[in-house]
Amino acid sequence: MAAPSIPIVRDQWYVAAYGDEVTRTFLARTICNEPIVFYRAQDGAPVALADRCVHRRFPLSESRLDGDKIVCGYHGFTYETDGSCSFVPGQERIPRTARVTSYPVVEQDSFIWVFIGNPALAGQREIPRAPWLDKDSGYVTSAGMEPIRSRYSMLVDNLLDLSHETYLHAGYIGTPEVARTPMTTRVDDEADIVYVSRHMDDAECPPFYARSTGIEGRIDRWQDIEYHAPCLYLLHSRVAPVGVPPNEDGTDPEGNHLEVTYAITPETDNSVFDFWAISRDFAEDDDEVTEFMAKNNHTVVMQDVDALNILETVIEREPEGFQELSIKIDEGGLAARKVLKKMAEAAGAA
Repeated sequence: MAAPSIPIVRDQWYVAAYGDEVTRTFLARTICNEPIVFYRAQDGAPVALADRCVHRRFPLSESRLDGDKIVCGYHGFTYETDGSCSFVPGQERIPRTARVTSYPVVEQDSFIWVFIGNPALAGQREIPRAPWLDKDSGYVTSAGMEPIRSRYSMLVDNLLDLSHETYLHAGYIGTPEVARTPMTTRVDDEADIVYVSRHMDDAECPPFYARSTGIEGRIDRWQDIEYHAPCLYLLHSRVAPVGVPPNEDGTDPEGNHLEVTYAITPETDNSVFDFWAISRDFAEDDDEVTEFMAKNNHTVVMQDVDALNILETVIEREPEGFQELSIKIDEGGLAARKVLKKMAEAAGAA
């Protein structure tokens, strides 16, 4: 199979920003090849408009706010929050085509979501949840965002095959058991969700977990992935002393639980925004643990960023017809590629 070249899936919700990034100051961000300006109206509601004035393409993100209206900084064309133009210079008549695209936008689970594609379909596409990111969830979260100079499907590949932790992330979260423990993969074709699970018994405790949980010695370690194509990746991680399973009623007082969230948002055909967050239900009041996890998880993320940046340059230079080799550990990534291809084709046909 050749390296993935999957078109960006349209008619879908994508994470555009964290909620605290969108303020009364403009945020310019390209999502799925579309330049968009984000800001908040005076009532706090997020707004997303095409970041180009219809007159001479001047970026609205380089303009100014007048109440909730954007006044173009070049010739003064003025736009309402729905994208309609309410003023043009030098004439009273406003041309029928004087409007910019207004994107459906939703704030949920600390993210600002924007709908790319046919806005009439926005209400038909359910936004996947990551409730632990909510400030009142009881979880403590460390989060960030890194741009990657790689097509988005390569980040999906990376996250669906965690065996690379053993090698790329050795000394942080990688141990030999991750690569050698078999995983199970299944696909919900109706919901477009790929599930990959790997449960490791009596495994080495990597420094990341030893320092944060305080567990000494070996551990039982679970990794249960849900990939909600195309936009959200959830890793439910459990770390516990060896031989201490959850109770039959589902409670798990001896387990330490981490919810790892990645929002995968294509910027262009060959670049992607990697929104990452790690949320924990233990050591909630320990600021040192929070600082440690934020610093070390950022290091792990940057190891992936560097690897994917390298891979993109390799793929761009490789000869026509080059075939890659896939093995058992690639089942999750291959399943995700199939789902993404199906979704892209369906959006194209529509």
